[in-house]
Amino acid sequence: MDFITSGIEKLKGFAQNLVKGRESSSRSNPIEILKRLHRESFSDLMKLRDRQDKVERLLSFYKTSKGNPFQESNTLLRGEVDLLGAVLLMSKVDEEHWDGVGRAGIRTGVDSRFRFETTVRDKDSVGVEFVANQKRVASDGTDVYETPLSLSKLFYKANACNWFSAIAITFGAQFRDLDAASDFSLQEEKGLTDLSFGPPLLHQHNGGAIGVTVTKFNIIASLAQSVSGMTHGHCSSTFGQVVFQLPIGLKLSFLGHLWGPKLANRNVHLGALAIPVGFSRHVDDADIMVEPSSSPLTTNSLETGSLALKLDSELDEYKRLGGWIEIKQANPKHLQWAVNFSDISEDVFGWGMSLGGIVEGPGNCDHFQVESYVKFNPSKRFSLKPGVAYIVDGNSRTLALVLRYNWTL
Repeated sequence: MDFITSGIEKLKGFAQNLVKGRESSSRSNPIEILKRLHRESFSDLMKLRDRQDKVERLLSFYKTSKGNPFQESNTLLRGEVDLLGAVLLMSKVDEEHWDGVGRAGIRTGVDSRFRFETTVRDKDSVGVEFVANQKRVASDGTDVYETPLSLSKLFYKANACNWFSAIAITFGAQFRDLDAASDFSLQEEKGLTDLSFGPPLLHQHNGGAIGVTVTKFNIIASLAQSVSGMTHGHCSSTFGQVVFQLPIGLKLSFLGHLWGPKLANRNVHLGALAIPVGFSRHVDDADIMVEPSSSPLTTNSLETGSLALKLDSELDEYKRLGGWIEIKQANPKHLQWAVNFSDISEDVFGWGMSLGGIVEGPGNCDHFQVESYVKFNPSKRFSLKPGVAYIVDGNSRTLALVLRYNWTL
């Protein structure tokens, strides 16, 4: 019996070794390895296909949904980084020379702007703008450095038809956003100073604004109403513009800006969306008693509005000639003007020049400046502008060597 039992145990061990050998040989066989990998990959592919079907069903639901305003919408990113540095050559470094440089509009530092604009309902658009600006001046007159990136503008633009459009800007509005003679974008040709930016009334910050634009034949008319946080003692202002598009490539624009009624208390600080409504009689400046110890009013606090005339001409595909004149209603003898001539070609080489000034009275040119620069375009999104500006302000004379760097998205 012991002999039979030992024989059976040997047969069982031999059979087990035979089975293990076949399994190990099948595992080491390349064909078996490929079959196993194929089964595993097929299982993973089926799981991915199920997930893809779920995503496609979700997207098709949103596309076919009638209540979705962002149906098939796309977001456009526009950005700009602008850097300007200057070497100022003065006969004397004093307040008079610094005032002349400030009036010339040489704003050194870094200015970054990023705008996200999304198309909604086929023709409309909604957008936000973020700004990080080192060229801002604090309330005490000192420069502000390391300004963080912050939300500066929120707008909605509606194009009802080919001849009518409207825009609403909740905050950060400037009348240049409603300028029908220029494109509502960040990409604009910039010189060395503020002369190339157009009349100053287009660049005043007005809080929130609502505007409409009507186009008929070759005439474009715009009207806007802004509400601000008691700017210069005012709570609102009105802007109007009429643009004539002449067949010879000229755009002639008439612009007007009128401040709303002033408030008696100029020290009130309200939010941008607060609109005070009073039922008493209008308070004039003559009725307001000013204490001798109070701080003097600036020139802007006496403004009632301004009028401007702007001319833009396209000499050819790249050369532009333009000019503008602005008159203050409070002092019609106060006149600001500028003439700009530039080549905006995207070739490697370009150029530009501007001249302008401020006239305080007949035959009295209180401020005059001229600038010229050369534009280098290493790429379509990068430009470098070295140039020179000469400023005459009263008895002060300043020669500025300026370098502007501009990068766009």
